[in-house]
Amino acid sequence: MLSQVSEILFSAIHGIQVGHAQNEQALTGCTVVLCAGGATAGVDVRGGAPGTRETDLLRPDMLVEQIHAVFLSGGSAFGLDVASGIMHYLEEKNIGFDVQVTRVPIVCGAVLFDLTIGDARVRPDREMGVAACCAASSHENRQGNVGAGMGATVGKVLGPARAMKSGLGSYAVTIQGLQVGALVAVNALGHIIDPESGERLAGALDADGKTILSSEEILLAAAFTKKNYFQGNTTIGVIATNARLSKAQAQKVASMAHDGVARTQRPSHTFFDGDTLFAMATNQVEADVNAVGVLAALVTEQAICRAVRDARSVAGLPAHHDIKKLSPTI
Repeated sequence: MLSQVSEILFSAIHGIQVGHAQNEQALTGCTVVLCAGGATAGVDVRGGAPGTRETDLLRPDMLVEQIHAVFLSGGSAFGLDVASGIMHYLEEKNIGFDVQVTRVPIVCGAVLFDLTIGDARVRPDREMGVAACCAASSHENRQGNVGAGMGATVGKVLGPARAMKSGLGSYAVTIQGLQVGALVAVNALGHIIDPESGERLAGALDADGKTILSSEEILLAAAFTKKNYFQGNTTIGVIATNARLSKAQAQKVASMAHDGVARTQRPSHTFFDGDTLFAMATNQVEADVNAVGVLAALVTEQAICRAVRDARSVAGLPAHHDIKKLSPTI
């Protein structure tokens, strides 16, 4: 990371709170980022198989200027149900867009596919959404197997049996009062690398289960073979900042943050991934949008690495900590 920045908690970014809820037996869960005071927001959907909620209203030409929550959830499209719980929680606190008869909370979010790792009959729902909101705080800093990362896996290019456990990661920095952070659930088709060292952190394993293979090489070797790689992939996340941004600028920050996905996830943004990043700005500090975007990419790559490094083995899938022989090359 850059020498002039200092690390802070993602949940300590001014104006936001983070909460998780999960089912550790079914291996699924959700994560919510709340902003009771409202946040200017943008989104960039890069993957070919996204599952999202309320992304159209984030376009600069749409009416609503601020949102009140972003959620990340397992459960595939079923996991979108957590939004109703988040809306209920916020409405009870009189938080939302004023429509005279009530306040309508503006809740955006994205889901990842984790149905094959745990109990496919159990998905994040309204009650789990409420539970995540009730647990939200400005001190939350758990990583790995928590919230939306509970059922996250990576390296499914050879099928789920050769995949590795991943999770949820966060990283945030401050520089002269500007705060920028990323919270990411990593559920990629490909392998994850440390962009500084080139070390493969997690991905598809060889037959012995000891070496992480190159997902890009596997895909290229099968370039002329029709194969369905859909085994449930998607990296979803939230970039939060206290910078003052317009909706168009927030969208640009979300776009620049995807550089962090591309630096760490090989390959990224495939037809079988649903890679989606939201950006939330709480509008406290004047800052150049380009600087915010640069930091957004940096914190995103660090959050992705943490998601993998802090994950723990479950359901017979090894995690980064379990693999002793790692390939040092990209």
